[in-house]
Amino acid sequence: MQTSASPSSLSSHAPVPPFGLGTFRLKGQAAIDSVANALDLGYRHVDTAQIYGNEAEVGQAVAASGVARGDLYLTTKIWTDHLSAGRLVPSLQESLEKLRTDYVDLVLIHWPSPGGAVPLAESLEALADAQSRGLARRIGVSNFTVALLREAVAAVGADMIATNQIELHPYLQNRAVVDFARGQGVHVTSYMTLGYGQMLQDAEIQAIAQECDATPAQVALAWAMQSGFAVIPSSTRREHLESNLRATQLRLDDAHMRRIAALDRGGRLVDPEGLAPAWD
Repeated sequence: MQTSASPSSLSSHAPVPPFGLGTFRLKGQAAIDSVANALDLGYRHVDTAQIYGNEAEVGQAVAASGVARGDLYLTTKIWTDHLSAGRLVPSLQESLEKLRTDYVDLVLIHWPSPGGAVPLAESLEALADAQSRGLARRIGVSNFTVALLREAVAAVGADMIATNQIELHPYLQNRAVVDFARGQGVHVTSYMTLGYGQMLQDAEIQAIAQECDATPAQVALAWAMQSGFAVIPSSTRREHLESNLRATQLRLDDAHMRRIAALDRGGRLVDPEGLAPAWD
């Protein structure tokens, strides 16, 4: 295991990096190659999850990269089967073995327990226990609505919640959740920022990209980061990974931001039956 930095020696309030690599739907060698290329290009935040089935591949690529553990920010997410007090920590320990590390920088509840089968307070207290054991530097949530965020804040306090990772892109700007989170001081991470590629085909985003001498993907990612969200785009192609990373250097002006804000249409893409909460 790589142990060059200890979570106890690092701030428990370290911010979520604004830019990282997502690994959703990446399997086997494709996952290894994506992470390896990203780390070689300068990515230092990698986001995975138990249900992705690629934690071992992420760990393999990280170990082979030679990048010091203390320079990396690793995120994983607890699947709904493991949200009970007796299962959460053991499942996280299994994730750490696959990732070849002693701790993750951030661990999230991936989805709220379907039907409230496991009380949210129980899961959050188990996450807090994992943090106190040094298994994670920060804890947080994903796919939480305003009501769920309110419940989470009541259970452990807003300071404990590092981020709420939600579907968020120009077609789904999720303003009710974002506004509530910001009011509580809870950071927001955007997933699906490119909307399964829909943002690349949008005429307004294409026009802004042409004005900025950028790509549509860079525009969408820069919009999210300038809005204060972290982004975790994924790709299996090195040239796309490199291009996406350049979004960190793109600055949109206020008029561009307003034009993208006007694209909101409630266009939700991720809504799994039996798993999704009652969205705002």
